[in-house]
Amino acid sequence: MIHPSATFKDNLQQLPAIDGVDRIDLADAAGGVVASIENQPGKQGSLAVYQYLQQHFGALDAKAAEHGLLVFAEHTIDARNRPGAHPNIDRLLEIAAGGASLSIDVIARR
Repeated sequence: MIHPSATFKDNLQQLPAIDGVDRIDLADAAGGVVASIENQPGKQGSLAVYQYLQQHFGALDAKAAEHGLLVFAEHTIDARNRPGAHPNIDRLLEIAAGGASLSIDVIARR
């Protein structure tokens, strides 16, 4: 597990590669997909964080969400100040505050 620094760029360099990942699906307790993060420009940082959280925590619960917020570093501060600007961080904030846990399904490229 990484020890997050104060900058997202530095933290991102410590995360596993996402080359073989097509997307990540987040599912609720009933198995319904509530969100997907595609491997495309502008979303690859979130994809890397969520893949890392799946590898180290297995699911997106409060403990994983709190760690993810540390990994997002300065972007977490921005997300707190601008709700809706960073939906993948908003999701972590909600779960860390007691929201329902989600499963993290990493979908490999074909």
